[in-house]
Amino acid sequence: MNIWVDADACPRVIKNILFRVADRTKISVTFVTNQWLSLPSSDFIHLIRVGHGADIADDEIVNKCEAMDLIITADIPLAARIVGKGALALDPRGTIYDKNNIGQILDMRNFMDSLRSNGVETGGPNVFGKREQMKFANELDKFIARL
Repeated sequence: MNIWVDADACPRVIKNILFRVADRTKISVTFVTNQWLSLPSSDFIHLIRVGHGADIADDEIVNKCEAMDLIITADIPLAARIVGKGALALDPRGTIYDKNNIGQILDMRNFMDSLRSNGVETGGPNVFGKREQMKFANELDKFIARL
């Protein structure tokens, strides 16, 4: 089992949680990014740097992940792709994406995207704070405990 991180948009506080989890659990955590990223030295923390362009990091994660892996991403289309491979996704705000909910979440995302495309103001995400950090950490711990 590996943890893959869609690292370009991942909040720093979530990366820090993942650094600690990698060393504590000895689970491989790989950050996939198209930017430079400073990572602590660890046998369990890895970096894959990809070229710039739409979905290049997403494609790398989809190609490398396997069933039972966990992918950290807020990208719902990416989550849908990896769930199709038998993996799970965890949003940095603590939402698990799996085969039971990804269809509905993707449909809602696409609906909201079409509203925005037609000029409707839909608002943005809520502030990312301590509550979201705790929810993420709790869901991550539950996932690891199931292993």
